[in-house]
Amino acid sequence: MKAPLPPASPPRPAADPPTRILAEARRQFFARGYARFTMADLATELGMSKKTLYRHFRGKHAIAAAVIDDMAAEIRRDAEAVLRDRRLTLAEKLRGFLGGMMERFAELTPATLRDMQRFAPDLHRRIEELRSRNIPYIFGRFIEEGQASGAVRDDINTAFAVEFYLHAVQALMQPEAQRRLHLGPPDILKNALDLFFSGLLTSAGRKEHEKLFSR
Repeated sequence: MKAPLPPASPPRPAADPPTRILAEARRQFFARGYARFTMADLATELGMSKKTLYRHFRGKHAIAAAVIDDMAAEIRRDAEAVLRDRRLTLAEKLRGFLGGMMERFAELTPATLRDMQRFAPDLHRRIEELRSRNIPYIFGRFIEEGQASGAVRDDINTAFAVEFYLHAVQALMQPEAQRRLHLGPPDILKNALDLFFSGLLTSAGRKEHEKLFSR
């Protein structure tokens, strides 16, 4: 039995075929995983022939790769838009960015990631590679902007902080880690971001910590 799909968003009338294909492919790919994602089902849902699909993409592997690349580019565009908005505080920018990320990954499950690891390991590696490019760029910008506005300590080494966050997220996004934690990608992102920027300590705990470690 095929996994139920989330409701489809009606495509814009002027959307070109590749855009329509990628939007529907993302919905099916995230809901069903790589193994059960088929060109036949995609063509049926789009109301087009498989021949038309193959005119735009060589096969399901190429479509899945394009979905991953398109999402990575979308995430960076979202971050750029939020960071450019001078009306927002750092906390508001982080909240806006996180909201978009959680909505985008709402249908991505640990099962989908495990399926990709097993049946398309090169695509799983591609996700990790794109993450390793996006995180340093995006979170480096957030930290630097926070330092400029006084919201982030100016003695923080940005390169170290970004590398720390990158390795933490890469490890937490592994399907096995998500299974142990009983958390999906949206919750992983929310918890990681909250811990990274808010920290573990209360105000009282932070004062005590600074007495001993800020000498």
